[in-house]
Amino acid sequence: MTDIASRLVGSAGERIVFLHGLFGRGKNFTSIAKALEPDYSSLLVDLPNHGDSDWTEDFSYVGMADSVAAMIAEVTDPEDLPVHLVGHSLGGKVAMILALRHPELIDHLVVVDIAPTAGGSLGVFEHLLSSLAELDLNEIESRTAADEALQEKIPEDTIRGFLLQNLRTTSAGYAWQPNLTLLHESLPAIGDFPETGEATFDGPVLWIAGETSDYVSREELPLMRSLFPRATLLTVKGSGHWVHSEKPKTFISSLQAFLART
Repeated sequence: MTDIASRLVGSAGERIVFLHGLFGRGKNFTSIAKALEPDYSSLLVDLPNHGDSDWTEDFSYVGMADSVAAMIAEVTDPEDLPVHLVGHSLGGKVAMILALRHPELIDHLVVVDIAPTAGGSLGVFEHLLSSLAELDLNEIESRTAADEALQEKIPEDTIRGFLLQNLRTTSAGYAWQPNLTLLHESLPAIGDFPETGEATFDGPVLWIAGETSDYVSREELPLMRSLFPRATLLTVKGSGHWVHSEKPKTFISSLQAFLART
């Protein structure tokens, strides 16, 4: 089983597990987790091939979901189960599969800006992965130099900053912490959604979509409810794909209201 790294924020209240998106890591939810204290404690997870978690030989949503489920069961006191699960983008698909395969572990499920479908626009991620892979790390002597080298291909400061959090210093120089080669090769699988058979998750589910994002549409609600009968859809005005970082106050208040439901 893949070793999954995680960090706990807070020591009281109900447990929330956060799963990040492509190129992310658990600490991306640190400010959200701190804002939810002391009512909730938060487990911030590094998904496989990201952060401090193990790399894998292939990409599998089922494999990731099972590994995260095993980690949750291992590190969570029985009295804190079931947990609430929040997943964004790539992490949202992992969260859906986890809830369908291990419903006994999950109370409330929150899926952020991704649908249980194949397809969606992966062109931006193809561009970002290619840009990072083409950066000659042997020529990079500082993080500032890496930032400057990426400016032409990735002109958005916030996106570059988000990506450069994955650049690490090693005894041999700079290296990318995520498994960029596998992730690049696996983009078709990342854009896919595995067969789930007749499994359903009957707990409460909240879909949070960004208004200007094209990853979730209201037309997909019937499909969502075929897998998650108690699903509701919330669209956050003025937000794109990264809802939790673009509209944190709205994200936090929506999360608090939803998790307060019995």
